[in-house]
Amino acid sequence: MNAGQLAALIAAVFFAIGVCAAVYVLIKLARLISLAGTVLTGYQDASDHLLRRAQAAVDRADEQLARTHALSESVEAVSASMTDLSEQVSAVAGSARMIANGLGAPVLRFAAASYGFRRALALRRVGQGAGEGLKELRGSQGVRR
Repeated sequence: MNAGQLAALIAAVFFAIGVCAAVYVLIKLARLISLAGTVLTGYQDASDHLLRRAQAAVDRADEQLARTHALSESVEAVSASMTDLSEQVSAVAGSARMIANGLGAPVLRFAAASYGFRRALALRRVGQGAGEGLKELRGSQGVRR
């Protein structure tokens, strides 16, 4: 073998070693890329699960807000109704006071007078019907005319 062939043989051996090293690196790189794809898929699945849970929480919060809004509207309606009722009660109370002050005393006087009149008529009827028995009863009690 001459020097040119020996140089070509050495170059071929180094080239073969270089190709083997490159193939080895490419295999390791392929495994790394495969592993990275698996990790990214896992992260994507986890993030999808997390996003679904977050969306469910947001949906529940939205439902609760809708319920709270409905309740606050109901409370506002009840408050408005209570205000109207309070105004009506105040108006009725004023009318009742006016009636009590304006008509109360005369009605009470009339009721007392009618009671007294009926009582007097009842006593007079009893006195006329019993006749002398009532006079004797009054006399025994010490009542004089």
